[in-house]
Amino acid sequence: MTQLNGSTHLVVDLDGTLVQTDMLVENLFLFLRTYPWRFFHLFAWLLKGRSYFKGRLADAVLPPVDRLPYNEELLIWLAERRSSGARLVLATASDHRIAERVADHLRIFDEVIGTQGEVNLSASRKREALVSRYGAGNFEYVGNAHPDLKVWTAASRIHVVNPERGVLSAARKLGEVDQVFDNRPPYLKTALKALRVHQWAKNLLIFVPAIAAHRVLDIGLLWNGLIAFIAFSLCASSVYLLNDLMDLQDDRGHRSKRFRPLAAGTLPILHGVLAMPALLVVAVAIAALFLPWTFLAVLTVYYVLTLAYSLRLKRVVMLDVVTLAMLYTVRVIAGAAAMSLPPTFWILAFCVFIFLSLAFVKRYTELRDAREQGKQQKAAGRGYFPSDFELLASLGGSAGYMSVLVLALYINDIGRSGMYQRPEWMWATCPLLLFWLSRVWLLAHRGEMHDDPIVFALRDRVSRWVGVLFFIAFSVASI
Repeated sequence: MTQLNGSTHLVVDLDGTLVQTDMLVENLFLFLRTYPWRFFHLFAWLLKGRSYFKGRLADAVLPPVDRLPYNEELLIWLAERRSSGARLVLATASDHRIAERVADHLRIFDEVIGTQGEVNLSASRKREALVSRYGAGNFEYVGNAHPDLKVWTAASRIHVVNPERGVLSAARKLGEVDQVFDNRPPYLKTALKALRVHQWAKNLLIFVPAIAAHRVLDIGLLWNGLIAFIAFSLCASSVYLLNDLMDLQDDRGHRSKRFRPLAAGTLPILHGVLAMPALLVVAVAIAALFLPWTFLAVLTVYYVLTLAYSLRLKRVVMLDVVTLAMLYTVRVIAGAAAMSLPPTFWILAFCVFIFLSLAFVKRYTELRDAREQGKQQKAAGRGYFPSDFELLASLGGSAGYMSVLVLALYINDIGRSGMYQRPEWMWATCPLLLFWLSRVWLLAHRGEMHDDPIVFALRDRVSRWVGVLFFIAFSVASI
């Protein structure tokens, strides 16, 4: 087929070009989240070929397309070309049903070609399909990846979008490159954001057992704590990537999570998939080589619990906040294991209650946002209704005040033990904690709370001053 009535056929790739993501990987993680017990089916499907694999995935799940990270700059250009008479064709190696859903949503494409049956429409097969329809040299092609180089050999014009490494130079060897769209942010900054390096501060909880045991000047303990901090942080980043991959659709509907690199498409999704196991392997290797086996056991529990949380527990009412509280508490237990310091009853009881309160803050903030937006249905990916947020405030506030009670009982207990020289100074920490928790809940009620209250505590000036006063009270009590 040649050009129709003199019009130009402008063929556009989907993955990495029209959308800043990989639809096969997206569909894979959506399948794992929806049907985790069918994990081993994936291997059987893959043995029958990529096209069969894509088809079976699409039979099981189809991702929502209204919130995909579309390349807005490219869409504007495509609309201009269409208004000037070009016929737009969406041609992709993704399953044809996904391509058709995208085309129906955007309403700018005149034709859709995708993988179906036994034909995986990629590289030379895509070129052959386009040549058979329009003839060699009778279509322009917009792509981004190495397989697209095969298609450009038969295209009249070459257009490149956010090219993979080496693609742009290779495309220029084939002919003149007409349009180049490159709107990616700096890679290193984006990668660090995806790893959530700023949240590694949570892992400072590893040092709590050393502080409680009055051994913060023990170099051997601190060295083990530092190694544990590094291993736990790498493992946590692996978990964050896994969680983001599982929650792509939900995050894109969230007021702030939609800006996360994987959800926004600013970090190639395959990079996240590859980094996730690599970080975990390094973390496990560090733990196995340099720390007691008990730390590795706790790290394993943390990862398994987080995996269960990502796959299922985060959608179970109340069990989700209890699991979040346990994930914070596990950090303290990991520190105790790394430094061979048994965690005390008081530390564990205090951690459980205060982290349960902060977990409720996290859910309360999400529900408050949903309520302000007028939503009445369950929050995306959660088991709560916006109308539940008053109850969460009551439960979360109660848990927080229980942590103050535990702290008071601890101070009363150590006052008789002789562990501190001036234990009466420690009573100052109770009103400080009451003030801080009450303020956290007040800010959450006003809608001024960060999605993660731990991150809020690290950034908030008042919270930092409360921490300084806590340290002074404990220090004076110890002198």
